[in-house]
Amino acid sequence: MISPIKENLIVKFLTNQASASELDELEIWMQDSNNEQLFESYVKTNYAIEFNMRTFNLNKAKDTLQKEITREKKVIRLKKMRKKIYYAAAILIGVLATSYHFKDNLFNTPIENSIKITNTIEAGTNKATLTLEDGSVILLEKGDTFQTQNANSNGEKIVYTNSEENSKTIKYNYLTIPRGGQFFIELSDGTKVWLNSESQLKYPVNFKKGDARQVELVYGEAYFDVSPSTKHNGAKFKVLNKSQEIEVLGTMFNIKSYKDETNIYTTLVEGKVEINTSKGKQLLAPNQQSNLDIVLNKIAIKEVNTKEVISWIHGDFVFQNKPLKDIIKVLSRWYDIEIEIENKSLEDIKFNGELSKYQNLEDILLLIKNTNYINNYETNTNKVILK
Repeated sequence: MISPIKENLIVKFLTNQASASELDELEIWMQDSNNEQLFESYVKTNYAIEFNMRTFNLNKAKDTLQKEITREKKVIRLKKMRKKIYYAAAILIGVLATSYHFKDNLFNTPIENSIKITNTIEAGTNKATLTLEDGSVILLEKGDTFQTQNANSNGEKIVYTNSEENSKTIKYNYLTIPRGGQFFIELSDGTKVWLNSESQLKYPVNFKKGDARQVELVYGEAYFDVSPSTKHNGAKFKVLNKSQEIEVLGTMFNIKSYKDETNIYTTLVEGKVEINTSKGKQLLAPNQQSNLDIVLNKIAIKEVNTKEVISWIHGDFVFQNKPLKDIIKVLSRWYDIEIEIENKSLEDIKFNGELSKYQNLEDILLLIKNTNYINNYETNTNKVILK
C-alpha cells in the first residue's frame, strides 16, 4: 500500500506540480521494483476516479502559474522528467483517453501524443576518438578497453599517468568527441576534464617539468577541475582557445567555444582565472562568466547561475530563459540529429526547465509540444522539424 506522503507526491507529479527535489525523491522511491508496481497500479486504477477528490485546487494552481508566466514575460516551464518515471505519462494518457480528460490543465492544452514516431532517437553516450602522437587513431567506446604506456581507458574515460622519464619532451595527443558523445579525461598532472559533444582537446602526454602546464581546447565545450600549482612546484596551468588564453592556479571552470558560434563563454565555478585577449586581461570571480564576441572583438562579464552552465556534466539540461533556437542547438549536438524550426517566429520563445540528458529526444519534443507553442513535429532518420 502506498503511504499518504508518497501518494501525495505521485499526484503532484501527475498534475505537473512536483518540484525538482520531489521528482528526485519519487525517482529514488521507484528504484524498488515493488514500488514501481504500486505506482503503475495506482495510476491505472485510481487516478482518473480520484483526481476530482484531491485537495489540490487546480484553478488556484493555474492562476499561480499564469501570474508567474506573466511576471517572466511568458517564459515557458519544461518539467524535469527523469528517465525512471517518464513512462508514467504514457500510462496516464492511456487512462485519460478512455475515462477522463483535463478541461483546464496547467499548460492550457490537453496532454496528448498522437504523433507517429518512425524511429527512436536515443540519447548520446560516452565515446571519443583518440589521436596518438604517432598519428594513429583509436576509437574509444563504452565497453571497450585500451591501454598504452602512459594511459588506459575503459571506454567511458581515459586516465594518463605521470612519467618523469617522458616529461623531458612534449608529445601531444588529441581527444575528439563527436556529436552524440561525451568523455572524461584525467591528465598526467591530475587535472580532470569533462568534454561535451562535438569538442576537441589537445594536450601533452606528460607536462614538461618546470614549464607551465598548457592544453588547448581546439573547439567545443569543456569543464576543467585543475590540479593546483602548489602540487607542481608552482607551475601554472593555461588553456589556449581561439582568440583567448586562460591562466589558472587551481580552479574549476567551464569553456564553451563551438565552431559554429561567434561567442566564447568562460564561466568560473571556483577559484580564480585570468582571461587574456587582444583587448587586455580580465579577472573572473566565482559565479562570473565572460562573453567574448570574436566578431566584434568585445568582452563582457556578468553574474550567472553556474548550476545551469555545468548541468551537462551531471547528466542534465538546465535552461533558464533560453530561446528555443539555443535549446535546439544543445539538443542537436547531444542527440546527433539536425533540428529545424519551420516557423521562424518560434525561435525566440523562451523556456525554463530541467531535463534529463538520458531520456529519448521524443520525450523532450513532446514536452515542448504540450506547451501549445509548437503545433507539431516530424521526425525521420536524421532530421526533426518543429512546426
